Amino acid sequence: MTTRGSRSEKVKRIFQQFDANRDGGLNREEMAALVVAVNPRVNFSDEQIKAILDEVFRTYGEFIDGEKGLSYDGLLRTYDDGAGDVDRDFDALGLELFDNKGVSVASEASSSLILDERTMESQKKHRTAAWAVSPNHGIVFDDTWKLVDDLEILVKRLKSKQAKEGKLKADISDAFSDAGWSRELGPSSEITEKRLFWEESGHDYAVFIKELGVLRSRADGARSREEAFDGHMAIGRVLYEHQLFKEALVSFKRAYELQPMDVRPHFRSGNCLYVLGKYKEAKEEFLLALESAEAGGNQWVSLLPQIYVNLGIALEGEGMVLSACEHYREAAILCPTHFRALKLLGSALFGVGEYRAAVKALEEAIFMKPDYADAHCDLASALHAMGEDERAIEVFQKAIDLKPGHVDALYNLGGLYMDLGRFPRASEMYTRVLAVRSNHWRAQLNKAVSMLGAGETEEAKKALKEALKMTNRVELHDAIYHLKQLQKKKVKGNGGSNGEGAFVVVEPSKFKTVSERTTLRQDLSNALQIRAFQRVTRLSRCDVDLLKKEMGENDVPTSYSGGGAPQKSIRKPNLEEILRKLLNFLKPETFQGAVKAINEKILSVLDETGSGRVDLGMFYAVIAPICSGSPDKRKRVAFDALLWRPVNEGNSQIRKVDAVEYIKFLRAIYVPSHGFSEMLEVHGETEIDSSVVSFSEFQVMFDDPDWGFGIMSTLMKLEAGDRNRHGHHICSVCHYPIIGSRFKEIKSRFNLCSHCYSEGKVPSNFKLDEYKFREYGSDAEAMKDKCMCFT
Repeated sequence: MTTRGSRSEKVKRIFQQFDANRDGGLNREEMAALVVAVNPRVNFSDEQIKAILDEVFRTYGEFIDGEKGLSYDGLLRTYDDGAGDVDRDFDALGLELFDNKGVSVASEASSSLILDERTMESQKKHRTAAWAVSPNHGIVFDDTWKLVDDLEILVKRLKSKQAKEGKLKADISDAFSDAGWSRELGPSSEITEKRLFWEESGHDYAVFIKELGVLRSRADGARSREEAFDGHMAIGRVLYEHQLFKEALVSFKRAYELQPMDVRPHFRSGNCLYVLGKYKEAKEEFLLALESAEAGGNQWVSLLPQIYVNLGIALEGEGMVLSACEHYREAAILCPTHFRALKLLGSALFGVGEYRAAVKALEEAIFMKPDYADAHCDLASALHAMGEDERAIEVFQKAIDLKPGHVDALYNLGGLYMDLGRFPRASEMYTRVLAVRSNHWRAQLNKAVSMLGAGETEEAKKALKEALKMTNRVELHDAIYHLKQLQKKKVKGNGGSNGEGAFVVVEPSKFKTVSERTTLRQDLSNALQIRAFQRVTRLSRCDVDLLKKEMGENDVPTSYSGGGAPQKSIRKPNLEEILRKLLNFLKPETFQGAVKAINEKILSVLDETGSGRVDLGMFYAVIAPICSGSPDKRKRVAFDALLWRPVNEGNSQIRKVDAVEYIKFLRAIYVPSHGFSEMLEVHGETEIDSSVVSFSEFQVMFDDPDWGFGIMSTLMKLEAGDRNRHGHHICSVCHYPIIGSRFKEIKSRFNLCSHCYSEGKVPSNFKLDEYKFREYGSDAEAMKDKCMCFT
């Protein structure tokens, strides 16, 4: 083992070798020469050299002497921190130690050993990945090289056998936006290789596992714990590079058993788990890596951004986008030039509906990396969401120019053209998507819709049938039925070639109802919007009693707002965790959509100042009316949520001012045509009212049809019957089968679906002074009404 004295002497010789101008420091040019010289197997790019130097000069800033650069003490510290192996570097440079007389103190045996090592270095030059010699996580011990060599032979043999038997499968996934995650502890690189899927059930694989076990036993039998750790890490890295992720995970787990506080095995275990789709377990490993890095002082400080990035991606895998945003921000703060962190932050912000912030982050990422196709794609999507369609088209086209087979960019550009009514261009984009991904059923369906919009009915029908071969979803059957109706009855579109018949929009005053059971047009319009929100968020499947349970189990600390009123406020990422428990039946991607809708519609109103915090009691009260449960139970939980707030806690009644504020929020969120100011004017709630209201009084306020939330009765009717079908009845305007309530005009006897009725559309060939409608919730109701007419 090298003594401290000889170690410092070796570092001094290395320092003197590269201090070309003899100024007592290693500037960036001299340090670059040192890095290249001690890593002869690696062909560094200028970008890699820059990244390594930035890391060294940032981490060891206290040892940087102005223009002179890194001092001798600083270089010694880098070796003390494990950034390199003194003996290996010294020998690789061919240096010798001299005594006071200038005579070499290396023995003949040592010289022979050095010669052998140089020969070994030369042999390794052409066979080893760059990771093996990179700073902080390369191979340290010579016996580990032998393990790597033997493992490479085993993997090559397995790959050859499985490829020969046709068992090795590859998935072409590079047409989609990449995950942007960091596989290495260092400058992250694009993931461009195809995913390999090994056949794990055959005899060849079993033999491979048995031989791999022998290599692991050799690693366990190393002379020291450090060498065993080095061996298992190297085995894991080789397996990971060959996409044998399950086996790599075994090695990394063994490595962190040997050195629990080392960042690297936790980080790489997280990477393996993420690729294997085990996002929750990956998150836990990244959190352990983060804990180790923060406890390790300066040794891992430069690696924190990479850990934060991958932690964010693992959270996105679970559907936790708001939480992921927090970690991407942290990575971008720690490393402002981390363009991937900025891109991921922008994409995540877009995913939760915060479009302006998303555009800012994505533009910064593109400024740092102008050829970043994925960032261009997401920027264009954010611009489209903000209504900047022409600019969005340009940016989408830029993404496609950079990566012609970019499926996301092509598909989203097709959607943008559809929104603009440019159906031929939309059809062209979807055709290009299908050229890359022939099984993309959504592209096939949208291609059919765009062809229908362009008036190519026959071609649209063929495209729909192709989509039907890919998936058996019910909306495809409805679309095919719709096309058949169009063929039977040729109609002229009202300026729209989407298959709608000619129609006129009638002012609300001309729509009359023949009974109280028939829903008013404006009420139905508002209720349909709320129902659509329920469907997107799936809150209609969340039992309202779960809100009560959360209030009982969650101990949320009281905080004070700017106005001094006590609140049980919570940060948005923490609220997202509560929502995940309430909506635990959702898949991650569906949950992401739910969070986006809730953030845009509810949190944007509750957090109007943009503080990032939300009054949790008010949030529970606001979502209670659209959760599942009886109307009385929903109102009761809403009332209890207001009681749960600190200003009312411990009482059986709530302040009237809180009840009024709650109703205002309800209407501002769910009936946006009636906002805060209108309600203030109508009710004159400008003075502070110290009175309180009981639950029964609260119910009266809630059910008020004019200024309360009386629309809830209409919403309940939609919940109960908006999946009902009406035999062969179709809407006289849109020509789709009627699902939900059917509205029949009693004089002209035409039928409207809920949506056309709520929008005031009637067929243009029925022009009347007023229209009287009767609502049928089902065919049974219509039959009953018909029988009553006969009697």
